[in-house]
Amino acid sequence: MRCDLIAYTPEPELTVAAAARLCYAAIGAQQLQERMERPDVERLIRRLSDSGHWSPFEHASFTFAVEGVSRSLTHQLVRHRIASYSQQSQRYVSEKNFAFIIPPTIAEVPGALAEFERVMAETAAAYERLSAMGIPREDARYVLPNACETKIVITMNAHGLLNFFAHRTCQRAQWEIRDLALKMLTLVKTVAPLLFEKAGPSCETEGVCREGSHGCGRLV
Repeated sequence: MRCDLIAYTPEPELTVAAAARLCYAAIGAQQLQERMERPDVERLIRRLSDSGHWSPFEHASFTFAVEGVSRSLTHQLVRHRIASYSQQSQRYVSEKNFAFIIPPTIAEVPGALAEFERVMAETAAAYERLSAMGIPREDARYVLPNACETKIVITMNAHGLLNFFAHRTCQRAQWEIRDLALKMLTLVKTVAPLLFEKAGPSCETEGVCREGSHGCGRLV
């Protein structure tokens, strides 16, 4: 899996702070930005976070380029609706000899790995046979598995990312999307540590498990 932060709002923390201050100021956001010192930004962002006033966080956005993940992951990812996605198309890009993602639980069991790889080979052969018959890619792709490797560009604002991290860095999250969420969190913390100071699962950020009876047992 590869995840890169390829673009983000310049000075995201200052942008969020200025947007929040604008609600109570007679001057414009640009003037506010020019007047705000770093300690002011830090105090204001922490106050917003403590009070749950998240709308100013939506003015800072972050764009990631992700490769080497499965379609199973992206099916989960797009459930986070406050975001923009551009994914490699199986309609326009041939999946001949497609790459695939192997779950660790399968890779660790020789018999399971052999069965998995056999099915992948059979699926690839079926895809090629359908293509040779003149079946268009948009229909031949119906035989392809969730394991199929894909690439995707993701843009989320800071509020959306905080929600994403709360759900997907949790121990209960599926392993692949959890790995992605942790990589994304590391990246955004390098450019906006204050915005994501309290990012993570609720057991870490609030001392509360929101998984109910399905909790991992970390909090007892």
